[in-house]
Amino acid sequence: MSRRAFHRASEADRRRDLIAATLDCIAESGLENATVREIAARAGVTQGLIRHYFVSKDQMLHAAYRDLMAGLIGGVMDSAEGVHPTARGRLRAFVVANLSAPVADAKRLSLWAAFISRVRVDPVFAQIHLESYTAFRSVLEDLVSDVLTESGRNADPVTCRELAIAINGLIDGLWLEGTLAGDLFADTPLSDIAIRSVEALLGGVTLDTNTSPPIRKT
Repeated sequence: MSRRAFHRASEADRRRDLIAATLDCIAESGLENATVREIAARAGVTQGLIRHYFVSKDQMLHAAYRDLMAGLIGGVMDSAEGVHPTARGRLRAFVVANLSAPVADAKRLSLWAAFISRVRVDPVFAQIHLESYTAFRSVLEDLVSDVLTESGRNADPVTCRELAIAINGLIDGLWLEGTLAGDLFADTPLSDIAIRSVEALLGGVTLDTNTSPPIRKT
């Protein structure tokens, strides 16, 4: 196990270091074996200093799970908000980002799997999970609505919500496939499969960014 050299840092930086050390320990040893002692050693601090930032190991685990989910969601949200000339281009970028590094990563999968077992038994974990899922699906609903509107299709809230739920389930499944056995899909990238599947769910709307958006009916 590598240990970080002690250095002076701001309170915010020190807290981030402790969360990063917590995630590293969980990825290597599992949730139960990530002890405060090991986390302190990896972060290059004393156990007493950890208590200055977190009153308990559970609070530190909650912060680590929130950080993990924010990292997973933040990257794909950034891709959707990037510079794309069409709504279909933004949705395509969002889907691809979910199935590409650094989101589709074995370490992130192992961390997600370690934490997800706590969601049903710990109300704080459950709340973090709900907040993360709600934020992710809200972005996806907006993307779907923009694509349907751009394509002259019905974009009522119920339709957009149902399509977002379906696309989210598709992404989740392919994300698991890709991070568990990515080598099996070298010939056909999962992102390509995802794009074709999302196009089918959207009723044949193409997500090809090189295609000009259709003229809407008046």
